[in-house]
Amino acid sequence: MAGEKMDVEQAESQLKEMAHSEQHYFNSYNHHGIHEEMLKDEVRTRSYMNAIVQNKHLFKDKVVLDVGCGTGILSMFAVKAGAKHVIGVDMSTIIFKAREIVACNGMADKITLIQGKMEEIELPFPKVDIIISEWMGYFLLYESMLDTVLYARDRYLVEDGLIFPDKATIFVAGIEDGDYKDEKIGFWDNVYGFDYSPLKSTALSEPLVDTVEMKAVVTDPASVLTLDLYKCTTADLAYSIPFELTARRDDFIHALVAWFDIEFTACHKTVAFSTGPHTKYTHWKQTVFYIKDALTVQAGEKLRGNLASGPNDKNRRDLDIKLEYKLETTDPTRTGEGACVFKMC
Repeated sequence: MAGEKMDVEQAESQLKEMAHSEQHYFNSYNHHGIHEEMLKDEVRTRSYMNAIVQNKHLFKDKVVLDVGCGTGILSMFAVKAGAKHVIGVDMSTIIFKAREIVACNGMADKITLIQGKMEEIELPFPKVDIIISEWMGYFLLYESMLDTVLYARDRYLVEDGLIFPDKATIFVAGIEDGDYKDEKIGFWDNVYGFDYSPLKSTALSEPLVDTVEMKAVVTDPASVLTLDLYKCTTADLAYSIPFELTARRDDFIHALVAWFDIEFTACHKTVAFSTGPHTKYTHWKQTVFYIKDALTVQAGEKLRGNLASGPNDKNRRDLDIKLEYKLETTDPTRTGEGACVFKMC
């Protein structure tokens, strides 16, 4: 017990030496609540379980690396699937609880858990056969540790090794959300009789992470970014991509909603899940980007635009986002275009 206390104190000391933004990120995963939320996300956890446990022929006698292992659930799935040994790595102090959990389940001899940054530690194996990781953040890449997974891939994965999951796609669509926009953005026009409009621009610049009902979706969705984890590099995490949305009905567009789909294509039968408004709830919800003025659209009309996103210069876990859009219509009274800048922090 004394040794574990020293380990925790040493880990906390390491965290204090990091930049404030990094401290905040890793400290957030020290807390019980965030792990409870993720474990109770059945879409997330069951998808990983099915991808791993139903593919024992891929995991049997393999050495597996779990990047950002948290409480160790994915590591234990890998052992259940027949892995020879699993190395779990996590910077946060939750890893000390993970060791207790692994021991409680009789897997301490099969799972080695290492506290530290992936880029700074040495693994007990020179190479691994499979990398597993739940690296996704809001809007896929907010606070994401995908760059760490890519580092692990390049440093430790054997040639023709497998990555679970290995494909991620971001989608966008236009939504009608007038009531909520009035509540969230219009609120600042009159706050107990005072004009708080200077805060309106701030509210418009912050994407909203929330659940969107399918009935609010006005356009067909469009994919804007697909990442193949076998091939992509950290340079691909900053992107600027055009998109085209087609209106499904006569309605208004107050915002764009974004979500992502995840695929495990290495499986015997591909396992996939979506975080979109058309499917079951996940803790990632969806990400909503409000535009300044509503667009009035008719069925079949096109909304063309460009979505650019990349890590913030000062804090790479934050995102700087720019959305440009233009409604294509023959009605001069309904023309609309604009550009919005957002920051996720």
